[in-house]
Amino acid sequence: MNILMISCAKATELIEKRNASGLSAMEKVKLRIHTAMCDACRRYRGQSEFIDAILENKLRQPVGKVEVTEEMAKSLAESIRNKLK
Repeated sequence: MNILMISCAKATELIEKRNASGLSAMEKVKLRIHTAMCDACRRYRGQSEFIDAILENKLRQPVGKVEVTEEMAKSLAESIRNKLK
């Protein structure tokens, strides 16, 4: 039974590994046992999942697009021409 017990440091490592690349079956069992007994690591897992969800949502959103009007394009072209002279 002792081989299934892990420290909080190892649990946080597994939580992050799970989010990044996945866990083996044994790692899943060890993490499940630890988080069943440890409030701090359960909270950490929830916070980590929350942060990952926010980041994933932000990455899916399109970056703000600037609509370039014809007037803006002409002004920019004129500015470039003047600097090249």
